[in-house]
Order: sequence, then C-alpha cells, then structure tokens
Amino acid sequence: MVKIKAARGKRPPSAKRRRGPRDDTNRHWLYGHHAVAAALKNPARQVTRLLATPQAADRLHAECPGTKPESAERGTIESLVPEGAVHQGIALLASPLPTHALEDVAASISGSGLLLVLDQVTDPQNVGAILRSAAAFGAKALIMPQRHAPPVTGALAKAASGALEHVPLVTVTNLDRGLKTLKQSEFWILGLDAEADTSIAETTIDGKLVLVLGAEGAGLRRLTAERCDLLLRLPMTGPIPSLNVSAAAAVALYALSIRLNL
Repeated sequence: MVKIKAARGKRPPSAKRRRGPRDDTNRHWLYGHHAVAAALKNPARQVTRLLATPQAADRLHAECPGTKPESAERGTIESLVPEGAVHQGIALLASPLPTHALEDVAASISGSGLLLVLDQVTDPQNVGAILRSAAAFGAKALIMPQRHAPPVTGALAKAASGALEHVPLVTVTNLDRGLKTLKQSEFWILGLDAEADTSIAETTIDGKLVLVLGAEGAGLRRLTAERCDLLLRLPMTGPIPSLNVSAAAAVALYALSIRLNL
C-alpha cells in the first residue's frame, strides 16, 4: 500500500499537498471506471498495479470478471492521481501503449476509411473527447504533432472514456510532411474551416479521407490549410456561429461516417 505522510499542523483537507502521478519508469496512472476497464481489456497494455475502493471493485468485477484490485481508501488513490481528478475510486498503473507509424496506419486502410488529424489542439480534455467521437464514428486513427499537443496522461484517457484503447494515437515530427505522406497514400485531405465556402454536407468526396481540425480559436494554420485538398464548414444556421473543437469534430465525423458508410 502507498504510505501517506501526515501533514504538518492542522490544515483543511483541500489545503493538503497531494502528490502528482509518479512516472519514474515511463508508466502512468489511469483513473476512472471506463478508462481503467478498457485498459484492462486491452492485451497491448502492460499493467503494473490496480487499486480500487470496495464499491469500485464490485463494479469493476461485473465488467472485468477475475480482476483482483488492491483494496484502497479514496485518500490513497487521491495521492496518486492529479488533484481534483474524478477517479471514481479506481486507479491503474500501466505502461504506455505501443507507438504506431503513420506509414503503417496509412497502408492498413484500403477502400473507404477515415483518419483524423489535429493541428495544435493542446487541451487534453478536448483531445480525449475527440478520441471518444473518433471511436464512436469509426475513425481508424488520430494523428497529432509531437509538439503543441498534450501528453497522453490519465486526464486525457479519462476524457476519452476508454477510446484510447481502441483508436491508435499517432504522433508525427512534422505535420506538413505527415499530410504529404497521406496524400502519397491516396488520401483526400479535408480541413474544417468555419469560413470555407463548401459545407461538409455538400461534399461528394469519398474513399480514403483525412479530416483536419485546428486549434480552438486560431483554427487551421496557414500551411496546414494550404495542404488540404478541400476546406469545409459545418452548416450552422443558428445564432451561435461556432462550436468547441471537440463538438465540431463529433459533428464532422458523423457526417463523413455516413458518407463512407463506416
């Protein structure tokens, strides 16, 4: 069990210093029921330690029979995850997932298929929510640059609600070169842009598609937009002219998945 040092003096619980995730061997803590249960079902995950409160353990047994977590108090789990994390009484120490090469992902898709690219989307909550939509609508992978992208942490996995175990996450050193690689593999590059002339509902392109989304507010960078074969907008007619990037991703993925019959 993890030893919790006593606090000096009498401070309210909210003022106690908590330790963040310890990552001395490149492992990290996942937390939350859906994220942990999906990781336990994923044979690619190397699991080191699993802690759960009695109530969380009962729920986990129902979904993952045979799982034997260490019994732990909520305070013990809270000492291992970021402050304020909604851990639902469960935490899993696991190694990162295997990496995927962009060329291998591109080569694995024949016929119709959809890839998702993020251009400097840095908020882990947004990336996690986008991963969840990608899994729901059949996207084959999520591609991000190594820089200006969030690390794959427990917060991202929690927001993805298990999707991190199903959608390959690919990082590239240079996004422009990555898009060139996808073009060479006969993918159409579609950029989402609120100022585009063509609505996503009007496009007739199908086959192997890449949907590119830019950072919230800034949108696609100029070079990224120029690399796209076509810029598309969401057909919004209401009084609010824009959506959060994760909500926009969900709408666009739905529209393209219907076209591709994914």
